[in-house]
Amino acid sequence: MTTTAPSAEGVAPADGVPPRRARERRPSRVRAADRRRRRSRGPASRRPLRGPLLLLSALGRAIWAAAGPVLTTISLLGWVVLVAAVGSLVAGLLLGWQELVFLGCTLAAGLVVATFFLIGRSDYDVAIELTPHRVVAGDRARGRLVVTGRKRRSAPTRVELPVGGGLAEFVIPGVAAGQEHEELFAVPTNRRAVIIAGPAVSVRGDQLGLVRRVLRLTDRVELFVHPVTTRLDSSVAGLVRDLEGETSKKITNNDISFHALRAYEPGDDRRYVHWRTSARTGQLMVRQFEETRRSQLAIVLATDRRYYASEDEFELAVSVAASLGAQVIRDGTRLDVVTEAFPLRTRSVTALLDDSCRIEPTDTGLSARDSVREATKRLAKPSVVMVVGGSLFGVGDFRAIEVLYGLDTQTIGFRVDPGEPSRMMSVSGLEILSVATLSELPRLVRRVT
Repeated sequence: MTTTAPSAEGVAPADGVPPRRARERRPSRVRAADRRRRRSRGPASRRPLRGPLLLLSALGRAIWAAAGPVLTTISLLGWVVLVAAVGSLVAGLLLGWQELVFLGCTLAAGLVVATFFLIGRSDYDVAIELTPHRVVAGDRARGRLVVTGRKRRSAPTRVELPVGGGLAEFVIPGVAAGQEHEELFAVPTNRRAVIIAGPAVSVRGDQLGLVRRVLRLTDRVELFVHPVTTRLDSSVAGLVRDLEGETSKKITNNDISFHALRAYEPGDDRRYVHWRTSARTGQLMVRQFEETRRSQLAIVLATDRRYYASEDEFELAVSVAASLGAQVIRDGTRLDVVTEAFPLRTRSVTALLDDSCRIEPTDTGLSARDSVREATKRLAKPSVVMVVGGSLFGVGDFRAIEVLYGLDTQTIGFRVDPGEPSRMMSVSGLEILSVATLSELPRLVRRVT
């Protein structure tokens, strides 16, 4: 009986063919390399076609780059007429129907005539002017389209100007060199928004709409429709102790701004004993200081649509948050204004109101506490947090937000509810203001601060 020496993998080969178990024990990196080689080789029939395919692809891109601008001038109706013309001519010639040949010739002639309407150059400059660029919701805003001729008299053309969700069309007559032609239009500002005017485009084409050439003339211009706000009284809310802050009238035992001396009381820190005065009077005297404070206020506007009963309620909430933020900025207090979607700029009142125009209802799916935590996790710890929500923003939601911050942070809730009278209520130290109208906000804020 002849024995065979074991292979390197510990399994004896039979008839020179390794068993299946031996093949399965090959290292995984070797098997992966084999698969990559097989994929890279591919079928032999594909390799000769790679060169011609690349050539055809490059040729197609070159043809489209040259013919694309011409083909895109044909509208959908123009393509239908072109297909109908070709189909009628072919069918008429094959079937011997003169009527179809006549129809095809008529349709083709219509396309040829339509192309003559594309001839001409727009030799003029166009500018869009909005007056003013920032308005309050409900105020009037007007726009002006100014067309100025260049070197030669331009041919009459039609100019389209998108304004918000609408489209304004102007028929511009021929304008001589250096001459100006203006068109006035009104901008709807009944709702807070950022209204985009432009870009203005010149449109050339036939009256049937078979061909159409569009040339962009201007960039977009933004009109900011600010929310309605109300002026509030200056407030000192949101102050926390800070040696680099402003001096207040509150007297404290330890700070940096000296105020006066008083008699020593048990428990006073001996570091603040004024020994020279104590030796002169024969009684221990300690220093008193004026407390220095700084302010760090955060306004959180809940934008989740499940907290609001109507669109008007949401707009009132935006107005309340904008009014609070604008007054805090005027007072020179450091401020952060955030929503679930994005933080608002607070370097100036104008920047804050501009960003408030972009606030829209959202669908976060998070709880009020989680939403506020995500929105304020990168902010400095505030001394006062003002939370603005709708009528469906419950007391439990305000309480859940209050828990996020320590005892040094005061939480004030503003619940917008046009269906209820304006009032203030306190729930375990948490102040909640119910705001029915924007005009009631100053009175409610005075009661809190």
